[in-house]
Amino acid sequence: MKSLDKIPTGKIERASQLVKTGIKVGGNYIAYYGEKIVNPSLNKDKLNENNAEDIYDGLKNLKGSALKVAQMLSMDKSIMPQAYVEKFSLSQFSVPPLSAPLVRKTFRKSFGKFPEEIFDTFTAESVNAASIGQVHKATKDGKKLAVKIQYPGVADSISSDLALVKPFAIRMFNLKGNDSDKYFKEVEDKLLEETDYKLELKQSESIAAACSKIENLRFPNYYKAFSSDKILTMDWMSGEHVSEFAGHNTDRAKGDKLGQALWDFYMFQMHGLKAVHADPHPGNFLVDSDANLIAIDFGCIKQVPDEFYIPYFELARPENIDDPKIFREKLFELEILLPTDSAEESAYFSKIFHELLSLFTKPFHGDFFDFSDEEFFGAIANMGEKFSKDNQLRKMNGNRGSKHFLYINRTFFGLYNLLHDLKARVNTNDYQKYLAR
Repeated sequence: MKSLDKIPTGKIERASQLVKTGIKVGGNYIAYYGEKIVNPSLNKDKLNENNAEDIYDGLKNLKGSALKVAQMLSMDKSIMPQAYVEKFSLSQFSVPPLSAPLVRKTFRKSFGKFPEEIFDTFTAESVNAASIGQVHKATKDGKKLAVKIQYPGVADSISSDLALVKPFAIRMFNLKGNDSDKYFKEVEDKLLEETDYKLELKQSESIAAACSKIENLRFPNYYKAFSSDKILTMDWMSGEHVSEFAGHNTDRAKGDKLGQALWDFYMFQMHGLKAVHADPHPGNFLVDSDANLIAIDFGCIKQVPDEFYIPYFELARPENIDDPKIFREKLFELEILLPTDSAEESAYFSKIFHELLSLFTKPFHGDFFDFSDEEFFGAIANMGEKFSKDNQLRKMNGNRGSKHFLYINRTFFGLYNLLHDLKARVNTNDYQKYLAR
């Protein structure tokens, strides 16, 4: 893959790139509707493929939050057409890297020295490039290290990037009015945190220490002396991405072992730490040769306040979902129902969220859940498609739910999809033994 000698960092320069992408997408629609006249039975599969290709090509050279949003969308396979999921998922660990000269320049700006002046060895070519930074191999005093370098200008362009993405997101998620600002502010705040590698180092060490007791789960060590706000150095961890492992694994016991470690890791964070690794995509987890799970990249940590945590998990219990009085109370606590709702809006959103929560919380309804269950994931996909075509929903204010839903729902969608890829069968209460320690 060709490396980049420059990343657009100015607002006008980045906006121009997105405008060019928009023109390409517009051309794809013109071509589609022209062909549709000749062939009325034509579906949108080819249109989706062309649009996904052009949008991804436009975003991958911009890096930063625009590409991060694509990554977030790719995790929810029930929202986006498959062509978008497949193309946007490349942003998780396969985008054009920075060129060696730009890497050295970025390193010197942060440390005052070139990488070869600090490490015994340093590979000029990256081994992994994603939306916010890329990773290089290095050695120091006999230790194999992974050095993550942040792309230039990423932090400075977050606000302007989100302003460009906002109109698209508003249409996609049916957001209306000024209330939508709280969701974009939540995304902006978390993206800014992800660009602070000093914060990531602190979060990484804290969560690794707290979760070290979880079986079949490993973490790298981090090195403060070789880290800064734009560079993060940790142990080099050998393994393959979870998605790669799942693609060839035929040993259900290994899938179950990894899935149990993954489930316990997330449930322990959620219920024990009230803070959770909110970026569960395949590029952030490795599988070693002994089928242990390795967790990396703790830039996106979501704090879970009690005012959200308590009603959220109370609605994971079937007896509360099926009690109209309690269910309605919790919907108000979670800002799904609003005091300004009309009787029609209140009844409508109560109905669809009852349907949604009854399905989505199924893994919490017993002591065991099989994430290879195609019927469960098919029902989630069908529900997403049903809501996307609901004309009544389109007419109503789509600003529903606390801002905390954004990253908590993202966490569970990502977790469910990883467990599904692994075809894992998990004991859903196993994590509780770690809470007691």
